[in-house]
Amino acid sequence: MTKNIRFLTSGESHGKCLNAIIDGLPSGIKIDNGFINNELRKRQSGYGRGGRMKIETDAVEVKSGVRFGKTTGAPVCLEIKNIDYENWRIPMCVDEVDFSNKEILRLIADKSFTTARPGHADYAGSIKYNLEDLRDVLERSSARKTAIEVAVGAVAKLFLREFGIVGFSHVTQIGTVELDFVPETYTLIKEKSEKSVLRCCDELTTEKMKEEIDRAKEDGDTLGGKFEVIYSNLPVGIGSYVQWDRALDGILAQAIMSIPAVKAVEVGIGTGAANLPGSKVHDGIKIRNGVIYRETNNAGGIEGGMSNGEPLVLKGTMKPIPTLRKPLPAVDLHKKVQTEAHFERSDTCAVPACAIVAEARAAIIIADEFLQKYGGDSIEEVKKHYGR
Repeated sequence: MTKNIRFLTSGESHGKCLNAIIDGLPSGIKIDNGFINNELRKRQSGYGRGGRMKIETDAVEVKSGVRFGKTTGAPVCLEIKNIDYENWRIPMCVDEVDFSNKEILRLIADKSFTTARPGHADYAGSIKYNLEDLRDVLERSSARKTAIEVAVGAVAKLFLREFGIVGFSHVTQIGTVELDFVPETYTLIKEKSEKSVLRCCDELTTEKMKEEIDRAKEDGDTLGGKFEVIYSNLPVGIGSYVQWDRALDGILAQAIMSIPAVKAVEVGIGTGAANLPGSKVHDGIKIRNGVIYRETNNAGGIEGGMSNGEPLVLKGTMKPIPTLRKPLPAVDLHKKVQTEAHFERSDTCAVPACAIVAEARAAIIIADEFLQKYGGDSIEEVKKHYGR
């Protein structure tokens, strides 16, 4: 399927930097570095995060495609420097090194490992790419790469903001603690979630979630959970039913499902649709003063693979982070012996961060599908086509 907005990222967890090139953005989009950096800050925050967040203070540098604060229509290049690279210059060196130097060998050996960790890409990645040192797998498969994706998503949000399309995310479950009280409006949910260290809109539930995280940390364990991403003011008809790979819900599901540690994606009522008859699932269509509306939104804003004008509601489930202080059984792929999993610095819980990444991924898809429908090489041209 042809895309208007294309992007590629590069970089390793402990490499020099993370990069992204975004192609297909119209000219004239106002780029607010402060807004992008605030989105990066949100990804790094959250109760239960690990030591890496104390080292890195992510900030974006726009390298090209922007002049005087606006996109020019050329590809936009973004970069986030890894501060921790200073401690990894030799182990992550991109140039040839002198392997006869014992100090260099020691520094590399200290960061190398051959024990495949359960729940990670180590085992399959080593076989697929014929890599003996699993450091080569870990560095790119790490969720660290989602930082630059959040920056790309922030640029997409700046574009969508020009058309009144805005979104947010909030956490609905961590471990066994589920959110059972939700404010009546999306505005209140957003306001309260933004003030919470766990992006949860209820203070009492937040405290219970923190206690659950504390217990898991003491036990050397980790926790997963669930989150929602909500976008409002989408026009009717984004996406399509004419081919399977153009369905909006399918594209969004793929984008969120491919976030590291996400194991399930739902739209609207999601799996709850299996428990109810059709009369209680489908959203009746009504009209008042010439305006078509719904009193419910079980469809999550998507019918037949297209936006239907209601808020877009996506739900994601994140598994517990598989890097445990109390290691699981593992196999050393070099020695072919049973052992315990290698421990790399890790979080106890990163569900709020995952929600921010999902929010960014959704923004990229919505922006691309919006341009598919309305098109234009400049923001003025897109607005003219949009006609609002």
